[in-house]
Amino acid sequence: MNYSELFETIKGYVENDFPDQDWTNSAGSGTATLTGTEQINTFIQQAEQRIYNSVQLPLDRKNVVGSTTSGNKYLNFPSGWLSVFSLAVIDPVTQAQTYLLNKDVEYIRECYPDPTDEGTPKYYAVFDNTTFILGPTPDASYNMEMHYYGYPTSIVTAGTSWLGNNFDSVLLYGSLLEAYTFMKGEADVIQNYMARYNEALAMLKQLGEGKNRQDTYRTTQARYPVQ
Repeated sequence: MNYSELFETIKGYVENDFPDQDWTNSAGSGTATLTGTEQINTFIQQAEQRIYNSVQLPLDRKNVVGSTTSGNKYLNFPSGWLSVFSLAVIDPVTQAQTYLLNKDVEYIRECYPDPTDEGTPKYYAVFDNTTFILGPTPDASYNMEMHYYGYPTSIVTAGTSWLGNNFDSVLLYGSLLEAYTFMKGEADVIQNYMARYNEALAMLKQLGEGKNRQDTYRTTQARYPVQ
């Protein structure tokens, strides 16, 4: 199901064209119009966000190489970052990777209370919504490699997506759930959409976590049952 098909299916299910809405900003200094297309796009993107925050799919795993700054204990998130899989320091000579341990911010601050405690980073933690904190503070510019889960490009922007092509049920019912909640629809209909969404999400989690398809000792190795 591509974006156009999803868009029309949502309108067909809820029997609503979502007319344009005019609203006044909080300061009361101006008005803006939210079109029907923008409303449906928001429902789809909210559903995508809900799904991607619930399931980590291997296809969403990315990696990026960056560098620290000497004397700066903070490291910026990569674009589209959702969660970390691993973070490593790359040896400049051997290119060997030494993986940092994920800790709480408080742990790092207690271990290295003085910002001038510098060295090769051993620990990292999510500091805020844009940065990690490292411990100890880097004493040089170190190349770092991060494997992370990121948000895929929305089907609203790309026109197609892996979810739309392979698991459109979870995307459809997630969008319908958002749309019908916005419409303040009947409780039994919302419950029906929620049940169908949860069922589709559970199936997607089976795929994402590789249950019944993975070797016990190699999480990246798919294992298929012998027929």
